[in-house]
Amino acid sequence: MEPGTFRGTIGRYWWESTPWWPEPVRPPENAPNVLLVVLDDVGFAQFGCFGGSIDTPVIDRLAAEGLRYVNFHTTALCSPTRACLLTGRNHHRNGMGRIADFAAGFPGYDARIPRANGFVSEILRDAGWATWAVGKWHLTPEDETHLGATRSRWPLGRGFERFYGFHGGETHQFAPWLVHDNHFVEAPRPPADGYHLSEDLVEQAITYLRDLRSVDAAKPFFCYLAFGACHSPHQAPPEWIDRYRGAFDHGWDEERERILARQLADGVLPEGTELSPRPEWVPAWAELSADERRLYARYMEAYAGFLTHTDHQLGRLLDALAETGDRDRTLVVVCSDNGASSEGGPTGSVNDVRPWNLVDRPLEEALARIDEIGGPRLHNNYPWGWTVAGNTPFRRWKREVHEGGVADPLVVAWPAGIPTPGGTRRQYVHAVDVAPTVLEACGIEPPDEVDGIPQTPMDGASFLATFTDPDAPAPRRTQYYEMFGCRALYHDGWKAVTYHPIHVADPGLDRVGWELYHLESDPSECHDLAEVEPQRLRAMIELWWAEAARNQVLPVDNRPFSEFTLNRPDPRPERRRVRYWPGTGMVPEEAVPSLHNRSHRLVAAVEALPPEGVEGVLLALGNLQGGFSFFVLDGRLCYVHNLVGMRWDRVVAEEPLPAGATELAARLTKIGEHHVSVTLTVDGRPVGEGEVRRFTPIRFNLVGAGLTVGADRGLEVCDDYRAPFPFTGVLRHVEIEVEGEAYTDPKASAEIAIARQ
Repeated sequence: MEPGTFRGTIGRYWWESTPWWPEPVRPPENAPNVLLVVLDDVGFAQFGCFGGSIDTPVIDRLAAEGLRYVNFHTTALCSPTRACLLTGRNHHRNGMGRIADFAAGFPGYDARIPRANGFVSEILRDAGWATWAVGKWHLTPEDETHLGATRSRWPLGRGFERFYGFHGGETHQFAPWLVHDNHFVEAPRPPADGYHLSEDLVEQAITYLRDLRSVDAAKPFFCYLAFGACHSPHQAPPEWIDRYRGAFDHGWDEERERILARQLADGVLPEGTELSPRPEWVPAWAELSADERRLYARYMEAYAGFLTHTDHQLGRLLDALAETGDRDRTLVVVCSDNGASSEGGPTGSVNDVRPWNLVDRPLEEALARIDEIGGPRLHNNYPWGWTVAGNTPFRRWKREVHEGGVADPLVVAWPAGIPTPGGTRRQYVHAVDVAPTVLEACGIEPPDEVDGIPQTPMDGASFLATFTDPDAPAPRRTQYYEMFGCRALYHDGWKAVTYHPIHVADPGLDRVGWELYHLESDPSECHDLAEVEPQRLRAMIELWWAEAARNQVLPVDNRPFSEFTLNRPDPRPERRRVRYWPGTGMVPEEAVPSLHNRSHRLVAAVEALPPEGVEGVLLALGNLQGGFSFFVLDGRLCYVHNLVGMRWDRVVAEEPLPAGATELAARLTKIGEHHVSVTLTVDGRPVGEGEVRRFTPIRFNLVGAGLTVGADRGLEVCDDYRAPFPFTGVLRHVEIEVEGEAYTDPKASAEIAIARQ
């Protein structure tokens, strides 16, 4: 009990005392469960019920049992949209003007969601709901995602009582780096045993559900289920990909025509909607070579298999809800966080980390490995021709604020709350409107305080009335957008929008032109009315600036990494020698001293080696998509550098390890730009030499595979051994020593971070 709240009496003895208990917190009668499902990088036209060619029978069934919202909008990017969904505040007011990795020293961009902006999880927890987060988080500043950091901005610090998932923008679907509550854990089984993340996430959600129902049959829950799908890498069990063999051989141009026809016939789009022109930088399918068409179709097959496999997993969770008797009382919301992604570039990719490490994406290699696409050995992503198809009929894509970046599918199902299912709703709805809708459905008023902290008003408004009334007014008339200097304003069916490339200085942000569209008659932004309606456009631009000032958008900046980001203070003191111990949890790459383009040493202290010899990994960072490993194999000390899954440089000792040795080391000396010599030593004596002619310049991999000691946990860095390949001797610790200044390439680092969101 809180001090001062006791309402009984306390005497000297029990017979002079009266006990008292506060009334337990109870949700309103017939309070619903809430299942908020967020998919990643799924475009407007990629659900079957939104005209797509990909099979999504579970989501389609939810739409038939509930409602399709065909005028739903997001922020164009991952972390910002998720912050909107969970708080009901605009993304800049959450400090999430960009992704969590790009924190900058301004209120709208510091990636630290204020306590005054309470999460739905905090509000519902205090009102008597069980609260669970499962899957992708990406709402913690990057420098707080290691085990030495505060957990105040991890899920359990923001109202979720249980968490199982991952930090960051993406992870490997067959070998993820996972977090359970407040610590890292290994995946339950390796890829060879059939593990896949989407299946694991649903298993955890079902476990949480059954744990609750085993002890409490009535308590409602709020489950935030954020799949890694369908962010790259597009990975799924092979049987799910194979079912799409040949399904996309007709190419992205015909695919767009087919999708639009279905959207018009099924009422997803209003009659007369036009197909936006294919961008000039996307080649016509007919102009591609036979090899290019074969490869690009396979990339799309992998994506389609990924989405259908995820849809099936969602069906397993819905079946579990039916088994526990929860299905009819559960409000299910399914959406995507932004438009389809263009990060695969013009040709697609077998490893997305390559272009920013200045490594080409040769067509020949991709063709040679075409049967591996979608499997654990590749980090594949489709070409941006499929991005345009996935956003049919809209212009542009994720990260940009034309409709291709911000218009997304939304499906809502609630058997107990939607009396006439199967409808389509055209009201303009934004991600900030989801939280107030959930709260109203639960019978909960947004509180004035959360954990004693006064709350800011929500920017969103409930659209619950549309559940029962198809003609109910939209929850809002106006909504601003901004992402990396791209800006837009929606107001009463009109949209003013401007595009500015990331990094590019000319034209300046103050000189880029604005476009104007009447979305009610032209939802695909085909007819720019800026010259026809100049007065309206000027008024909307002025309104955008007013909204920007009110929502902490300023200063507008199209530079993801600038002095605003790079000067962020690090609470950890700089160290040139860092010690790691066996059993230490995974250390994220971001928290490891930068080894790129600088001399460094790896020094392992072991107990005197026995005469019978040892083997195993001393220290490893990364995985098969990129990294390095320092290990003992066949009695010899070894160092392997993996350049983005394309080339492995090996240095092996010329002689076996002697009994009694206590220090095993690898010295990497910079002898050129991204070029190092490697010397292996035992107790200070050289035993092997070699070179890494192309040391990874910027980042080892994109999927969060960090540093481990005494074993290679996850998907092994090289094929010399099979993970975890633990060290069989007694390893005391391993140290990394660095020399010189850390190497940075702000533009490349920014592009990598964007690709991971």
